[in-house]
This record gives sequence, structure tokens and C-alpha cells, in this order.
Amino acid sequence: MMEETTENAGKISSHKNVAASGHNHHNRYKYLSNYGAGRRFLFFASCFGFYALVAATYAWFVFPPHIGRTDHVSSSSLGCREDNEGSWSIGVFYGDSPFSLKPIETINVWRNESRAWPVANPVITCASFTNAGLPSNFVADPFLYVQGDTLYLFFETKSPITMQGDIGVAKSIDKGATWEPLGIALDEAWHLSFPFVFNYNGEIYMMPESNEIGQLNIYRAVNFPLSWKLEKVVLKKPLVDSTLIHHEGIYWLFGSDHSSFGAKKNGQLEIWYSSSPLGTWKPHKKNPIYNGNRSVGARNGGRAFLYDGNLYRVGQDCGENYGKRIRVFKIEVLSKEEYREVEVPFSFEASHKGKNSWNGVRQHHFDVKQLSSGEFIGLVDGDRVTSGDLFHRVILGYASLAAAISVVILLGFLLGVVNCIVPSTWCMNYYAGKRTDALLNLETAGLFSEKLRRIGSRLNRVPPFLRGFVKPNSSMGKFTLGVIVLVGLLLTCVGVRYIYGGSGAIEPYPFKGHLSQFTLATMTYDARLWNLKMYVKRYSRCPSVKEIVVIWNKGPPPELTELDSAVPVRIRVQKQNSLNNRFEIDPLIKTRAVLELDDDIMMPCDDIEKGFRVWREHPERLVGFYPRFVDKTMTYSAEKFARSHKGYNMILTGAAFMDVRFAFDMYQSDKAKLGREFVDEQFNCEDILLNFLYANASGSGKAVEYVRPSLVTIDTSKFSGVAISGNTNQHYRKRSKCLQRFSDLYGSLADRRWEFGGRKDGWDL
Repeated sequence: MMEETTENAGKISSHKNVAASGHNHHNRYKYLSNYGAGRRFLFFASCFGFYALVAATYAWFVFPPHIGRTDHVSSSSLGCREDNEGSWSIGVFYGDSPFSLKPIETINVWRNESRAWPVANPVITCASFTNAGLPSNFVADPFLYVQGDTLYLFFETKSPITMQGDIGVAKSIDKGATWEPLGIALDEAWHLSFPFVFNYNGEIYMMPESNEIGQLNIYRAVNFPLSWKLEKVVLKKPLVDSTLIHHEGIYWLFGSDHSSFGAKKNGQLEIWYSSSPLGTWKPHKKNPIYNGNRSVGARNGGRAFLYDGNLYRVGQDCGENYGKRIRVFKIEVLSKEEYREVEVPFSFEASHKGKNSWNGVRQHHFDVKQLSSGEFIGLVDGDRVTSGDLFHRVILGYASLAAAISVVILLGFLLGVVNCIVPSTWCMNYYAGKRTDALLNLETAGLFSEKLRRIGSRLNRVPPFLRGFVKPNSSMGKFTLGVIVLVGLLLTCVGVRYIYGGSGAIEPYPFKGHLSQFTLATMTYDARLWNLKMYVKRYSRCPSVKEIVVIWNKGPPPELTELDSAVPVRIRVQKQNSLNNRFEIDPLIKTRAVLELDDDIMMPCDDIEKGFRVWREHPERLVGFYPRFVDKTMTYSAEKFARSHKGYNMILTGAAFMDVRFAFDMYQSDKAKLGREFVDEQFNCEDILLNFLYANASGSGKAVEYVRPSLVTIDTSKFSGVAISGNTNQHYRKRSKCLQRFSDLYGSLADRRWEFGGRKDGWDL
């Protein structure tokens, strides 16, 4: 009895020891698990924090604050948001025939009210409507209606609130150069577009696309142009982009039905005919007229037009992407039994600026009318991005960020911070510690759970394998880890670029509803040809640059074929090597604004566009990017001196906008003769002289305006060794002499000081 009791006591003691041992092991496992979890948290938090910091710095450094919007409307506005359908806007063209139309900027139309010298396309944008209190993401499908000398333009406007198309209307009383937004002409519960407007029996009708509800409606104007009433449902078919032609007493309806069996989207065209635009409509015998390749121009691209006794249909080429280009077809036979058309040559003056041009990627709608003057006016919509561009960028952006996260996990494997891909409790039959209910359920789940555990176990062999393959403590291992970190940073920046960076297009800044253009001028010579080539290639793609004038001071000039330019380039060879040539009167310059920009300065086009926008607000001033402050000592100093005095009174003309008439006439006047002679004597200071002349002419008013350039601006002269101001000390001594001399001639600048940050736009901080 005693032996049995002792034996039982021993067993009990043994069980207790085992239990205690298991309990201690469990506590140790729990401690190690918590320690490992803490390490992993710190590792991932530090990695993701570092990557986030780099991404934020990259976005702040590279992308202007308006990115993600178009036309730079107020940030509080609902309109002009990026839209997956595109960023369509509308431009105006003029010519002697529908086949010789040129954009408005080529005919040099000026508007003083908006300081548009000249007016430039597009003339109607999402900003036009948004700033009038009618939020819009884009405007497209223009149709013109003429009443005497007044033009009405109907078009689709994409609402950012309902994300559907409405029909907007604008009015012009100056032949289409200026448009006043009137409001929304038609707003239904469904998407509307392609507002074909026409006359019939003394009434004005509109036939917009409403394929979303599967029918074609015609509306009658009750109070033109803003009030319309549904007149009739003329066809129970979901037609897109339908247009009417009145030919030989019969009305012909052209449209595309993409819902019919076997119809090729954007490659199908059908015709119906009737004695009245209100129906009843009968199908053409040859329907479908087209049903195939999207590039043939089957889908209508605007109103058909009559010219020189011939009838023409407008189609859109959707081959590469939706609405790629406009095609025009001459209708040779149109009867109830036959239809035949042939394509004719048709194109607008092409832009070579790509996305930086409002119509550089797509044009898909065209409407032309003859005015009472006999001149033809054409309205065209254009886009700078392809359809679906926003969606594609977002997908690529998040895929890049996901890849960056994978890189962080890979680093965790290699550094031993992450030891498994699948948690061990999901994939092992036994482990130290207490089984969980979840694990017990998995163990009894049968064959499927067993396969999952095997897969998990195999995946968890990857981290040890990678650590064996790449040894972090070795030189090669450290190099590999560094490369992996850089790849992660690159993927992060690529992701931010796609998600936050917009389409990559540089857009101009409108002023009072108008865009305009300027002439870019630079002075150089043969030793700086490589600078000039980079300069022309870069700045000719800026949206508002109309022409580049190269003032050639010395040596044989280059051939124009050596320069890769998206705009015309004119080389003006000078007889004498003088810095005064920069401001020589040039009657061939067709714009009011000139940007004098040294050939060794490389700054983003967006900075240039900001400067132009500020100059249009203050055309009487010298507007530039490099401020200086001159005090009573008349000692020339760098920008740092102006910053320390919290103000400036001079702008260097190595990067400055000016009024070509005002500035050049003043510089070449008799009053400036002594100053010009001193510039030739010193071979320096032409920019300082112009500042004194501006200050002298402005009286007590402000003569200069500063625009801060971005941090990515580069002075390439530092790499070439051919800068005029290579010796800084000598250069500054010369310029101090100029300050003293010009003060004697034209009065001091020391009593003037304009503070940084004085404008609401924040561009002068």
C-alpha cells in the first residue's frame, strides 16, 4: 500500500515537472514571439516611414501643386478634375474654305481685356464653365448655331457631380475669339452628348445622343438657347453620334448602333431616311454601311457640310484609341438603294508639342460654318491624353507600390527579421506551446488542410534559402542589399509618379478666360551651340511658346535643320557682337510678350507658364525669376542679399518677360544712348540698364515682378566653361560700376523695395 502510494506520488510529481517544463517553455516561446513581433514592427515601420518620406519629398520636389487638375482652376472648385474619359477642350479655326482652316493664334487676333496678344486655342475649356459657376471636367462635341453676327456653341460638358454629360451653351459676338458661358441648355437623368442643333419649319431643334436609355430624342427650343422641351422620340434605338443631312428633299439620319448583334464598336454606321426629321424613319437598304475596322471613320465626328456643290461627312478614326483623329469623306452617291463615299485629304495644322498641346494626342469632332463675311469658322475638340489614361496610371501606380512593399519584405527575409512567409501555426503539425482552436480545426479538416500546411511549410523555407544565397555581412551582400533598397525607392517614386503626378502634360495658365502666346528670345554665339540645341528642344515644347528668336552674336550660325524644334525658329545674325543686341527692335516679332531667357538656363516649362501668367496680369512690369536688391552702397550682390533684406528692386533679364514694344523702344531710345555705350564698354550690364529704364518710366509705381523658379532649375554654363560671367568677383565689380553709372544717369534704385510674398498666388515667396 505504501509502495503504491509512493509510486503514485512519483507519477504525480513527474507529471507536475513535465507540466512545469511545458509551462516554462510556453512562456519562453511567448516572450520570443513578442520580441520577434516587436522587431518586425520596428523594421517595417522604419522601412515604410523612410519610403514614405522619400515619396513625399519626391512629390513636393517634382510636381507642381496643381497636378491632378486641369486648367489650374481654384483648388476649392469642383471642376476640372482628372477624368478617365480625357481632358477635352474646344478650339476655333478660320479659313477661306473648310479645307484651309488655321488655328486662331496664326491669324493674330488680339484682345486687350484679357491681355491675350494674341488669343490662342483652346477658347473653351473646363475652366471656362467651372469659373462661371458651372463645374465641368471637360467640354467636347461642339456644334455651332449662327444667328446674324452672334454665334452660339452647344457642347457636351462632363459634370464632376453626377459624372454624366450635360449640354452646355456659350455665346460669342466677336466671331468666336471670346465665349461667354450661358449655362446648361439640357440636363437629363441620363448621359447626353453630341448636341446636333438644326432648324426645321421655323423652329430650332436639338438631337443629342441619349443611347444610355436606348432611344433617340429630339427637343424643341422653348426659349432659345437655354430652355428646351422634348418634342418626340424619333427612334427606339441606342444610336451614338447621330447627325442629319437634308439632301434632295429627303432627310437622312446617320448614326451608329453598337448594341446590335455583331456590331463592331466605333466601326459601325447605319443610315435611315424620312420626309421629316421627326420621322417616321426607314432603314437604308445597305445597312450597316460599315461594320468593321474602327480606323475607317465609320463613327460620326460632327455635322456633315456642303462645300462647292459637294456633300461631305465627318467621321472619327478610333483605330489607335477612341477619337484619335478626324476624317472627312466626300459623299458621291446617297439614295434609298445606294450609298458611296470616298475619303478626301483633310488635316489641321499639326502641333509637335505632344501632351503639352491641347489637341496633341486626339481630335474627334469638327463642325464648320460659313459666316456672313464669307469666311469659314471651324470648331474642333482636342485632348492631350488618351481615353483611359487615368485608370491605366492608377493601376500602374498601385502595382509599383505593391512591388515596393514586396521589396521591403524581401529585405526582412535577408536581414533575418522575417523568418516565415506563412505563420507557423498555420502550417506545422506540432510546435512548442499550446494548440489553438483554429489549429485543431485545421488538423481535422482532412486532406485539404494537410496540403495547405505542406505548401506553407515549403514557402517558409524561402527566407533561410535567401539568407544562404545572400550573406548580409559580406561586401557582396551589403552591395546586394543596397541595390534592393534603391529598387524599392525607385518603385516607390514610380508609384507616386503614376498616382499623383498627373498625365505628364504641362498646361498653360489662362487669364480672364483666354490663353495666349509669347516669343522666346535668346542671345548666343558659336561656342555655345550645344547649349542652344538643348535649349531649343526643351523650350519649344512649352505650351505658350509661339516662336524662338536666336540672336546670333558671333561666329557662323547653325543650320535650322540642326535644331530639334516644335515651333518656328528664326536666327537673327548680328553685325556687331554687342549685348545691346538683346533688346534690338525686331518688327518680325508677332507677339506682345517676349521672354528673354539665357541659353544656359534650364527650368521647367511650368515655371515659364507661371511667369507668363503673371506678366499678363502686369504687362507694364518686368517679370522674371532672378531678383536682386540694390542699396545705397551701389554694390552688386547675389539673390541672398535680397533675401536678407526681405525685398527686391531689380529683376535680371537673363530670364524675364517684357512688353516688346515698351521695353525695346525704351532701350533703343536716345535717352538710353549713354547707357548703351557704357554696356558696350563693359561688355556687361544690359539687364541692369533695362531695370533702370523701367524704374524711371514707372515713376513711383512698381516696375518689376518676381516669380520664384522651382528647385530643379539648372545653369548649364557651369558645365560648359563658356559663361560670360565665369569670374564671379570680376563680374560683380563690373556690375557695381554699372550701378553707380546708371544711378548718375537715371536715378537711384535704392529708395525702392518690393517685399517677397506680396501676391495672392504665392509664386513670389
